Amino acid sequence: MGNLFCCVLVKQSDVAIKERFGKFQKVLNPGLQFVPWVIGDYVAGSLTLRLQQLDVQCETKTKDNVFVTVVASIQYRVLVDKASDAFYRLSNPTTQIKAYVFDVIRACVPKLNLDDVFEQKNEIAKSVEEELDKAMTAYGYEILQTLIIDIEPDQQVKRAMNEINAAARMRVAANEKAEAEKIIQIKRAEGEAESKYLSGLGIARQRQAIVDGLRDSVLGFAGNVPGTSAKDVLDMVMMTQYFDTMRDIGAHSKSSAVFIPHGPGAVSDVATQIRNGLLQAHQTHD
Repeated sequence: MGNLFCCVLVKQSDVAIKERFGKFQKVLNPGLQFVPWVIGDYVAGSLTLRLQQLDVQCETKTKDNVFVTVVASIQYRVLVDKASDAFYRLSNPTTQIKAYVFDVIRACVPKLNLDDVFEQKNEIAKSVEEELDKAMTAYGYEILQTLIIDIEPDQQVKRAMNEINAAARMRVAANEKAEAEKIIQIKRAEGEAESKYLSGLGIARQRQAIVDGLRDSVLGFAGNVPGTSAKDVLDMVMMTQYFDTMRDIGAHSKSSAVFIPHGPGAVSDVATQIRNGLLQAHQTHD
């Protein structure tokens, strides 16, 4: 019916190419268009103005001799003011786009190591986009965006990379565990040192208190009992302490056997040794 009335309907987001006797006449915009077939006009074809996407898989080799498959996603569309160039100058635009993508990727990736390819994928995508836009604009196509959506190394390489990553993480975990154990040991040693220091300080104060108490007792007893000297009182105190010690050793069932001289002469020797130690401590304290 449209041909009968010389009318053609062009859909929204499309343009049609009008020819007359095989020669380009004009670009028909969306809507109802008059195409008088009686004078040789007809529609040679149409182009969509919608955004199109083309995914391109390109296999190449990196600088460190690893084969990878790079997947690039190209988003493009026809330029309205150059629709005739897009229709006449390229018979298969997708093949042309793929050729440029292969050329750029295979020129960029072999210059990079595998790790650098992952890190610089945005730079690779930008290089592909610039080269495509420069080339395809002359053919009536606009490159809107280029994305590197996947970089797939060989399966053996991926397995090796995963093992390296796992080993590195285990090494970090082992270092952290060793560092934690080191800190625990240091803190434990510091605590033991502090405990021993405080224990020694307490023993020293205890002994000083005993020395001070014995000194006061000896001086007080010698002053209250006429005819006694400090030496006599000290000998009596040492004798008492000696027998108290012997009683405590025998009273405790868990005490180890202690062999010490026992007899009147031994008591005198013990008293002399203790008295000399007390006098030395008293002189040091003063």
